Amino acid sequence: MEQVTGRLSSAEISTELASHRTGLSLQRTRMSADRTLMSIIRTALSLISFGFTIYQFLGKLAPSSGGDMALPARRFGIALVVLGIVMLAGGIAAHLSFMLALRRERGALVDAGLLGRDGAFPLSLTLVTSVLLLALGFVAMLNMAFGVGPLQ
Repeated sequence: MEQVTGRLSSAEISTELASHRTGLSLQRTRMSADRTLMSIIRTALSLISFGFTIYQFLGKLAPSSGGDMALPARRFGIALVVLGIVMLAGGIAAHLSFMLALRRERGALVDAGLLGRDGAFPLSLTLVTSVLLLALGFVAMLNMAFGVGPLQ
């Protein structure tokens, strides 16, 4: 630290520390957005899996009970899966929108010289996971609605 303070003035040290704090703040905000997406994933996955379970369970139960009672409940299962898919798609869209705005803000700070160029945002593993789960939800929906897909 003495080497740094010996070469830089007090104002330069203060500016450098502020720049570092701003960079850390942007990283915390990015991680917070990832945690928000994870909570959306958790809720959507619960809806999709519960809806699929209701649909499958009542599909197996229908032949033994006559089938009339199972149709409304199976529609309810489909509705839960659709709700989970819509929720996950909306969460992904909101996350992408927020992250693009945050990247623009970071770029403006870099261009103004208030933030160093290092520390770019990495690819969000949470976003990749959510897109894969969205595809899995679509596969479940295709299976339920049309009887096609690998889940037959």
